[in-house]
Amino acid sequence: MEQVSHILVIDDDRRLTDGLRMALEREGHRVTTAQGGEEGLAHAIRERPDLVVVDLNLPDLDGLAVCQRLRQRTYVPIMIMTGAAVEEQDKVVGLRFGADDYLVKPFGVAEFCARVEALLRRSSVYAAGRDRELRAGDLLIDREAYTVRRGDHAVDLTPKEFELLVALAEYPNRVRTRDYLLERVWGYTSEIRTRTLDMHIRRLREKLEEDPAEPRLIQTVIGVGYKLVA
Repeated sequence: MEQVSHILVIDDDRRLTDGLRMALEREGHRVTTAQGGEEGLAHAIRERPDLVVVDLNLPDLDGLAVCQRLRQRTYVPIMIMTGAAVEEQDKVVGLRFGADDYLVKPFGVAEFCARVEALLRRSSVYAAGRDRELRAGDLLIDREAYTVRRGDHAVDLTPKEFELLVALAEYPNRVRTRDYLLERVWGYTSEIRTRTLDMHIRRLREKLEEDPAEPRLIQTVIGVGYKLVA
C-alpha cells in the first residue's frame, strides 16, 4: 500500500486553506491546516509533516519567520505562497531562509498539486539515499545526522548547502550539470535559481576550502556545471 503523505497548510485565508485541503485529500494526502504562523509552527513541530505550505503574509508570525524557525529544527520541504506583487529580493531571502519552492497567487489547483508532488518526490528520493555516509578524500558527509567534516574539522552548512554538497559527493570526479543540480536541489530552473546555485557553490568553497594554495575541492567545468574532486 502506498504511504500517505502528511501536508501542513498555513494561511489566514480559510477559504484558500479549505480549498487546498480538499484538493490534496483528493490526491490521497492527509492534510492539517492552520490560520496563523504560531499555530502552524506548533503543528509542524508536534506532528512532523512531510511537507509544509506556508503563506508569506500571516497576521502573527510571517512565512519567512516560520521557515527560518523550522529550518533550525528540521529539513522538511517548505513551499512558500506569495502575492503577485512580491519582490524578487523577497524570494531570494526566502530561499536563504530554507524555502524549497515559491508559488505566486493566484495559482491553479493543478499546478499547486504538481508542485507538491515534485517536492514530496525529491524529498523521498533524498531520504532513501543509498549510503548513510559519503566520503570524498578527507571529506565525510553523514546524511542522517546532517553533519559534514573535512579532516578533523566540522563544517557548518545551511540546509541547501548540505543538499548541494550531497548531490556533488554522490558522484565524485564526475561533472554534474547546472540543470541537474537545480532540479535536484531546488526543483526547477529559473533566473533566480541559477544565481542562487552560483551563490551556494561560492559559499561551499569558502567553508570547505580553507587553504587557497590547495586545488579546489569543487571545480567549475565551464559551460557544463561543477564536479567534486576526490
